[in-house]
Amino acid sequence: MLDREGFRPNVGIILLNANNEVWWGKRVREHSWQFPQGGIKFGETPEQAMYRELEEEVGLKAEHVRIIGRTRDWLRYEVPDRFIKREVRGHYRGQKQIWFLLRMVGRDCDINLRGTDHPEFDAWRWHEYWVPLDVVIEFKREVYQKALQELSRFLTRPSGGNSQRNGGRYLRQNHNARTVSPTTAAPPAAAKPKTE
Repeated sequence: MLDREGFRPNVGIILLNANNEVWWGKRVREHSWQFPQGGIKFGETPEQAMYRELEEEVGLKAEHVRIIGRTRDWLRYEVPDRFIKREVRGHYRGQKQIWFLLRMVGRDCDINLRGTDHPEFDAWRWHEYWVPLDVVIEFKREVYQKALQELSRFLTRPSGGNSQRNGGRYLRQNHNARTVSPTTAAPPAAAKPKTE
């Protein structure tokens, strides 16, 4: 399902834990990291698509998360020709996305990357909100930056942290990425991606 300009409707998901760290997934058999995302099927609302994609890609259900915010408008990125199947070249240009910011109210052990026959991710970790965009495939970087920037207005002080505050909002904080196992957090110095 493409719009008139050749963009496929899609949702992107930024999932936060209690410390305002984002869920960061490693693509299967690749060295790139990204947020969960996926297409909106005919007849679905963006919110319905978001919950479906969250369960398919991360294994979380609606009761495991709370919606904090979403982007006001579609954010678009074009896909370079070398990544487009020959049969759709000339028609398909890229993705247009509504991004959702979610707060995880479930536990890390609720995450299941093997909930489908074709998983998107083979590892995951919690990462500071301002993720390093150099590990994101190049043509998605600008959309990631726009989504993170627009949704940052919904961030509040982490429940367990000592972050700086400005008018009740969470400011950028420098700290290393850490990986979380299903039951305990690994110390930052020993952080490795969690594999499923």
